[in-house]
Amino acid sequence: MQERLVLGTRGSDLARAQTRMVVEQVHSIGPDLAIDVKIIETRGDETAGAGPDADARAGRKGLFTAEIERALLAGEISAAVHSAKDLPSELASGTEITAVLPRGAVEDVLVALTPQSLESLPSGATIATSSVRRKHQLRWKRPDLEIVDLRGNVPTRLRKLAEAGWGGIILARAGLERLRLFVSENVVRYHEIEFHTSVLPRDLFLPAGGQGVVAVQIRAADDQTRRHLQPINHMETALCLRAERTFLRLLQADCNQPVSVLATITGSLLKMRAQIFDINARVPREGAVEGSRENPEALAEPLLRRIDGESS
Repeated sequence: MQERLVLGTRGSDLARAQTRMVVEQVHSIGPDLAIDVKIIETRGDETAGAGPDADARAGRKGLFTAEIERALLAGEISAAVHSAKDLPSELASGTEITAVLPRGAVEDVLVALTPQSLESLPSGATIATSSVRRKHQLRWKRPDLEIVDLRGNVPTRLRKLAEAGWGGIILARAGLERLRLFVSENVVRYHEIEFHTSVLPRDLFLPAGGQGVVAVQIRAADDQTRRHLQPINHMETALCLRAERTFLRLLQADCNQPVSVLATITGSLLKMRAQIFDINARVPREGAVEGSRENPEALAEPLLRRIDGESS
């Protein structure tokens, strides 16, 4: 009887595109393996855009992953495909991340109807974003801008930008790339409407932990599925994600907390940098550490101590 994998994911265009990436990677190694995709609606999908209270709920980690994790634990799917930045810092008990794809772009971009940069936006321009982190970063560098909430998947956000005529919206570059919306280096097209993008400087707009990473989660006891999926694991991305998620666990951080953390590898060194915005603080606490890539989790606590020490 032919072996079969069932991958569970959200129904958004981006989630489907990322799941296709996983399928292609697995088939490049085991072309005869049968793979089905099961679309699972999450609470975040149900509540996004349903009003201010729903918007607040949809910002919490786990609302885009909890139902998928439940299906995984119930044996309804073999593995779950996630955007790593949506995952809570503590996975459901009895599960593990067995594979990650090579990391995509980590930068945020300003998307506007006309060529703009963060510096060129006129005072009072309206910028839309759903991210608490991005709101704090914007207020830090451009306190004169008007910031409004924005929910929905990437195409919905682009449509809202076109209809509202805002100064711009903030999106992750990786999502736009995976949806194949770029028609040139800095131009995105959706439904015949062209939008202009400007990369926000990474040293100021440090990304969320896990941004740009596609993660595959399995039941920890499922050796058969692990055997099929571990060969697609990208080791450097996995090491960086382990470091970032350990830092977030130490903070017990979810996406209602304005926290940014990014790990990178150069040769044998892993470097990690983080920003933390405290309540009512305009300027973040920041810090950076580096150490051996062989033990990425070990860098999280020194980084937090450094940030706490420099702020005291």
